Amino acid sequence: MAVVGATGGLGSAISRELARRGARLVLTGRDPARLQELSEALPGSASAVLDLHDPDAGDLLVASATAAFGRLDVLVNAAGIVAFGTLADTPDIVIEELFLTNVVGPLWLLRRCLPLLQASQGTVVQLSAVVAEQPLPGMAAYSATKAALSAADAALARELRRVGVRVLDVRPPHTNTGLHERPLHGSPPRLSEGLDPQEVARVIADALAEPKRHQLAAADFGTTSSTAPTSTSSQSTSSQSTSGQSTEGAPHE
Repeated sequence: MAVVGATGGLGSAISRELARRGARLVLTGRDPARLQELSEALPGSASAVLDLHDPDAGDLLVASATAAFGRLDVLVNAAGIVAFGTLADTPDIVIEELFLTNVVGPLWLLRRCLPLLQASQGTVVQLSAVVAEQPLPGMAAYSATKAALSAADAALARELRRVGVRVLDVRPPHTNTGLHERPLHGSPPRLSEGLDPQEVARVIADALAEPKRHQLAAADFGTTSSTAPTSTSSQSTSSQSTSGQSTEGAPHE
């Protein structure tokens, strides 16, 4: 199994839960130090530093999985970034970065991993978000990326079924990963209490063991809460620099 974005809040929780269940893991992220720390905490795992902005990142992952284990049964994409603010106040570069990291990069990666997944009749798990179901004002660009990823997953579930690859689209409610505290742009609204990442990871791992399951909607996590803000008036429209932002290793909401 490979976990992309393994050093993030949810990615690390998923990695630890899968390892607890006996999975042999290839861990990936952008931060070499954090990746090494996680890999040392999960004996027997392999690791690869890669960036979803690189179209060839999938080739590196394929090479790493093949060298370590000779196959790839499951690909978990847990990488992602978030931004807040009205569309009018969101810089073009932020919108581009959101789509590159949350949609384009994962599709590039999956495209290159498909031969291994076809050979193993494996599964791809895509971490979308509740905003794919409930898009919110002040989060239009971010919501659009998650809706796009879920739409791709729905199409791919039917497309890849013909070659024996399962697609699991996961749309968890707000989770306490800390991602909203490190937005690419803007300031977060007030959010309801988030879910425990370990519990979210457990639900995802359980779903992996259900061959006929192709999605985990927000309601499947045992709560009706969403990322809906209690107020939108406090949202900041000031831009943050996109330089130095961690995307591959960022946790998911």
